[in-house]
Parts: sequence; structure tokens; C-alpha cells
Amino acid sequence: MALDLRRRVDRLGERFPPLGYVVRVQARYNALQGTTTANSITLYGFLALFALTLLAVAVAGILVTKNVDVTHRIVQSLGLEGSAAHTVERTVDNASRSQRFASIVGVASVAVLGTSFTNSISSAYNIAWNVPNRNFLTRRARGAVWLVVLGVLSATSIALTVWVGRVSLPFLPLVIVLALWDNVAIWAFTAWWLPNRRTSWRVMLPAILAGAVAMEVLRVSTGIVVPHLLANASQLWGTLGVVFALLAWLIVFGRVIVYVTVIEVLEAERRGVPTGSGNGRTTPP
Repeated sequence: MALDLRRRVDRLGERFPPLGYVVRVQARYNALQGTTTANSITLYGFLALFALTLLAVAVAGILVTKNVDVTHRIVQSLGLEGSAAHTVERTVDNASRSQRFASIVGVASVAVLGTSFTNSISSAYNIAWNVPNRNFLTRRARGAVWLVVLGVLSATSIALTVWVGRVSLPFLPLVIVLALWDNVAIWAFTAWWLPNRRTSWRVMLPAILAGAVAMEVLRVSTGIVVPHLLANASQLWGTLGVVFALLAWLIVFGRVIVYVTVIEVLEAERRGVPTGSGNGRTTPP
């Protein structure tokens, strides 16, 4: 039964090449146990987001002491209400009373959990290419650099996300084009810097473009759908609802990364580029 269905799908893929390509991507995703890898990215992404939140709360606490009404702006921009809004207010207020401790914890959390997140992304590429991970210190160092570069590029990304929700319709295509270029820069740097393999830009380009488009779809949903989702979730379930809403976004994000790595490897195979342990730069200690 399953074999017969597979043959039918293969024949249909031969008649419609785009469908055949989608089937090959999904088959490779399943063979690599992509869901497990994606879940790892989701987990460490959530922990990294938690660490970033700690750092943001520390910064917000410092701004509060400078008489900046940052708490109201955070609650208003996220559309939080009820217990979720009260939690944000109490957290920022506590951070303002212990600025040094909050800052130290925030920076340390970003350094540890943030680089763990980058390790999960590099591992997704390395698994797809069948190459070993770099040694511990090299991965952490490269992850730290990636976080800094990502922070710079994400500043533009966040601004564009806000504009998508506010810009008038005639200017929307221009904002989307600029956002796509920003996404391409992020994916290009990720594909060049994090994985433990050497390959050409021609091999990486299809995956970079696919990732950029997928991230733009997520960006639009972030700027339009997620604020409403967060607002509704905070009303119904409080802080727990906000957590589930963010996890839903991260689950999709993790799968996007794994699919991008699969597309890159399939392009390498199409061009006759070898994959495997011989393609890596270093071996684990």
C-alpha cells in the first residue's frame, strides 16, 4: 500500500517537476529526522529568547530609573492585557531596583543560551551535510560573532516589521523588497559562517533565497498576526498564553531552518558537489 502510493507520487512528480522537487525535499527532511532537529532549534530558540528577555528587562529597568516610561510602551506595543501586563510591570519594576544584578544575569544568559541556540542551527546544517561539528570553543566563539551580526541586521528587520503594520498600501511593496534584502543578508551570513563545510555561493543561493522568502512570510505574520495573537492569548490565559504563542512561532521557525539546509544539500548534489565528513574543516576533539 505505502509502496504503491510512493510510486504514484513519483510518477506525478515526473509529470510536474515542482511537485517532484517538493516531494524530494520532504523525503530528505524525513530521512534526516528533520523534526527532531527542528525541535532542538525551537527549544534553544525559546531559551535564547528567554535570555534576551532577561537582558531587555535589565535595560528597561535602567531606563525606568532615567524616568523613561518604557513599561507602558512595552505593554502597549505587545498588546498585553490582564495578568500578562501586570507581570511585565512587576518585572521591570524589580529590575529597576537591582540594576547591576539584572544586567549581569542578562548578559550571562545571552552569552550561554544564545550560543547554544547558534550551536543548534549549525548542527542542523552539519547534519544535512553529514559533517562533524566544530570543537566546543570554536562553535561558541563563532556563535557569539553571529549573535552580534544578527543583532545589527535584526535592528533593520524589527523596524521593517513595524512598518509593515503601519505603512500605507502603495509603499508596502517597497518595504517588502527591503525586508527581503535584509533576510537575504541574514541567511547568507548564517550559511557562510555557522556550518562546518566549504561550498560555493551558487550552491548556497537557492537555499538563501528560500529562507529569505520564508522569513518574510514569518515577518509579516509577526507584524500583523502575532500582536493580535499575543493580545488574545494574554486575555484568555495570561502569561502562559503569551508563552504558547511565542512557542508556536518558534516551532515554525525551527522547521524553516531545517528545510533550508535540505534545499542547500539537494542543490549541492544536483551540481555534483560531494557531501560528507571529507567536506568539513575540522573534526570534533
